[in-house]
Amino acid sequence: MSDMSLSDIESDITSMTISPSQDGSESQGVGLSNPHLAQERRAMLDLVNKLHSTGVQVDIDLPQIAVIGSQSAGKSSLIESISGITLPRAAGTCTRCPTECRLSRSNGPWQCIIALRFITDSKGQVLGQARNEMFGPTIFDKAQVEERIRRAQRAILNPAKLAKDFLTGEDEDLQSPSELSFSTNCVSLQITGPEVADLSFCDLPGLIASVSREGRESDIKLVESLVTSYIRKPSCIILLTVACETDFENQGAHRLAKQYDPQGKRTIGVLTKPDRIPTGEESNWLPFIRNEKESLENNWYCVKQPGSSDIKQGITWAQARTREDEFFSMTPPWSELEGIYQKYLRTSNLVDRLSSILSDLISKRLPEIQQELEKSIHQAHTALNQLPKEPSKQPMNEILDLLHTFVNDLTAHVEGIPDRDGLIQRIRPAQQKFRATIRATAPNFKPIERKYAGKKKLPRARFLANEEEDGVFESEEEEEDYGSSHGPGLAEAHSGTKRKRDAGPIYVDEVMARAHQARTRELPGNFPFIVQKTYIDQFLSEWRSPALILCKAIHAEIAAHIKTLTKKHFSSFGQGGLEQRVNVLLQAHVNGCLQRTEAQINWLLDIENRPFSLNSHYLSDYKDKFLSLFKGTRREDRCSDLNAAISAYSPPPLIATRSGVPVQPQPQQTGIAKILSGLVEVGMLGIKPEDLPKLLPSDPMEPALVIMADVRAYFQVAYKRFADNVPLAVDHELVLGAERGVLKILYGGLGINGPDGHRICKDLAQESPQNADRREELMKKLERLNVASQELLRL
Repeated sequence: MSDMSLSDIESDITSMTISPSQDGSESQGVGLSNPHLAQERRAMLDLVNKLHSTGVQVDIDLPQIAVIGSQSAGKSSLIESISGITLPRAAGTCTRCPTECRLSRSNGPWQCIIALRFITDSKGQVLGQARNEMFGPTIFDKAQVEERIRRAQRAILNPAKLAKDFLTGEDEDLQSPSELSFSTNCVSLQITGPEVADLSFCDLPGLIASVSREGRESDIKLVESLVTSYIRKPSCIILLTVACETDFENQGAHRLAKQYDPQGKRTIGVLTKPDRIPTGEESNWLPFIRNEKESLENNWYCVKQPGSSDIKQGITWAQARTREDEFFSMTPPWSELEGIYQKYLRTSNLVDRLSSILSDLISKRLPEIQQELEKSIHQAHTALNQLPKEPSKQPMNEILDLLHTFVNDLTAHVEGIPDRDGLIQRIRPAQQKFRATIRATAPNFKPIERKYAGKKKLPRARFLANEEEDGVFESEEEEEDYGSSHGPGLAEAHSGTKRKRDAGPIYVDEVMARAHQARTRELPGNFPFIVQKTYIDQFLSEWRSPALILCKAIHAEIAAHIKTLTKKHFSSFGQGGLEQRVNVLLQAHVNGCLQRTEAQINWLLDIENRPFSLNSHYLSDYKDKFLSLFKGTRREDRCSDLNAAISAYSPPPLIATRSGVPVQPQPQQTGIAKILSGLVEVGMLGIKPEDLPKLLPSDPMEPALVIMADVRAYFQVAYKRFADNVPLAVDHELVLGAERGVLKILYGGLGINGPDGHRICKDLAQESPQNADRREELMKKLERLNVASQELLRL
């Protein structure tokens, strides 16, 4: 049985029915069975019927006719005149669930297949796809249709019971109270035969203004929403029935039709029960036929169906059409209408117009339907591809493959990938900051007395500028000078890494004082190594915190990176249980790596407690350079007047004699000349002016300068060693350690290599109900769309 789109519920209809002939057939074609219908038009109607049979109307707006009207508007009689069958009249059943009619002309015998279409389950929850159940065998006798429909409607209204029980139930069972007053589920009729119209339509619920004592107020909104679900579609032809026995303004079906078709382009109006118009009020309805009132593009029609007395006498469909023709031909004012409006009277004219409108709409929509099908198929495939991978029938093999792929990816990341957001690239700033922080702990020795602090500008250690990319700052004053002379970029780069000098600069007189305080049994002029060790311990004490901060920073980056990789590889598997468990295991593993790394850092700090270096040449070279820097600074300060005099001194020019041998005149006995002359007198020959500072007495602070040079030189050796060893330890224990042995950890932690491995893998592979339902819904949708697409290709 083919699927239809969501059907609506019809309210009680009290209009009269048409009885089939005694032999169950009619002598003429029923409804739209027009022998002169063009072959092309019939082919298009057949195609749309086939498309409806695929159920694709749930996804695509297919052309169809929806019959709507208010309660007791004569809808049932109109439908019977089109379909040629009799609908049930038992109160409380015929109007409580929708009926879909799919008519198809064939060369075979007349037959009717009745099915139950369930759109919601017994709890009222909407199903992913409509479920069809055959309700009894195929019917070949029209007289049996009414009773079968009545029983089918009762089955719809009692979803907790088996539908087959209503096929053979007694009459009293069919009269008992139903579980539901209304249902969105429907009865579907598929009627074929040589005298049947090629037409599909849905008998939608009659709109109700109030409910009975057993009913619910919510039923009013339910009926209206079901009608709306059909007529809001652009390809729905609205067949609006209006009973002439009731004031037009009181019939709510027109309000809904106008709301969703305000221009009246796809609405066909049908006036029913013209024989019940009070005498003298017929003229109130003639403006509709003339399209002067509530005008519609396809006009208003008027039909007359048999009355109750005719039904009791067993009137046939052909006889009903004859009496209808007699009524409009002989009854004023209908018989007096101009000839141009006579075509809007009688059922035959209505169904001919319906056929024309429907076929024209189908012809227009077919190219669009093809495009919509292709678009819907593409969207369904896209949505299906976006869902997590469907669970494997061999979950253990799939999980093992996922784990191996993940570990290989993790290995590539800890080794380094050429990507801006790679793990190595992300931890590099922390390593650089660590090195700069350690470098900033250098002792800030000043080769001047504290009393001159801020009064004398000290030179930079320029011999360090070329070997350290981040530069060297030997005093706060020099930092400012260096930043201004090398541009803002480098100064900004160091703004966050300058050392916090809690004790401030260390002046030479303070070093000298500490050296004297440390002397015990040393000979005069000798000072113990404990002085250097004290200053070394000071900068070593500042190394622990930056090293541990580096560990924490890299640990955070690794944990976040692993979490990202875990999500990448496992998020689409099962319900997320595998991803969650892998995350827990890996975070515990990385935390263990952090603990081992911190232990290594503490070990490196411990071995630095004893000053040591086999790189004696490197250490001696730095000591000489720093000592020369410190001495030169003090020498320039102590001999500033002498140096100025030496710079200003110039030897007298040579005087030529008659013999041609130049003779230097006797030097003046002042300043530098006087000093040089005196040195010659005491036998010190060959002394040059620039040699004079060497003759001055030694600097009393020279022992302190040696201590400062020792400590400063050792810092250069130790800090570079430590600034390399710590990142190496972190890389070995934390970065590379994050991948080391991880596959074994995952195997053991997940338990997939144990006796319960298959059960664990099966549990982990279970798909979430939401994804499973969504996949099933999309697969069914694709099936409908593909079948419909194939039907179009056969046109």
